[in-house]
Amino acid sequence: MVAGTVDCRRCQHYYVTWDVRFPHGCRLIGFKSRLMPAWEVKKTSGRDCQGYAAKLSGEEVKT
Repeated sequence: MVAGTVDCRRCQHYYVTWDVRFPHGCRLIGFKSRLMPAWEVKKTSGRDCQGYAAKLSGEEVKT
């Protein structure tokens, strides 16, 4: 992982797709990718992903 980028697997917008060619997806930006979405954002814009939102833990989800 590139230093300074976010970990998509810990983001609430990340999901695993059923598409073998593009296994990683981002619901916020609305795309699927071969690489982690944050890596694609870093590669194209030169900046870290600005949409990262940490997943809620099981303790915080209780209502």
